[in-house]
Amino acid sequence: MMDSSVKIINEWDIVAARQLGRNVAKELGFGTVDQARITTAISELARNIYLYAGQGEITIEKVENGAKKGMTIVSRDEGPGIPDLRKVMEDGFSTSGGLGAGLPGVKRLMDEFSIESTPGEGTLIQSVKWLR
Repeated sequence: MMDSSVKIINEWDIVAARQLGRNVAKELGFGTVDQARITTAISELARNIYLYAGQGEITIEKVENGAKKGMTIVSRDEGPGIPDLRKVMEDGFSTSGGLGAGLPGVKRLMDEFSIESTPGEGTLIQSVKWLR
């Protein structure tokens, strides 16, 4: 079970994380639509690290649960944290003026989603996409 991480420090790392995600998705047998969903989710998570935390890490792992196969995307940073998780999970809430898909978008694109954030310590987001 190989897990791979990309440190997010600059914008090129966002591209690298997307590429890694696409490769893993392809290896697992995800179709092009799901590959696009996965890379969009990774993009959003990596961009959040870059914009708000300054640096962090995206880790991509293959997962199996009985007969189910999929991939986990973990976004981890030691940034300022998110003071109001409920607010960032509202559709259309964007502090960056970006796509606004943000975290609600990631949650919709993936099958499982969890977020923990401690102001002053950082944020941990885990999401899973299962192969149908």
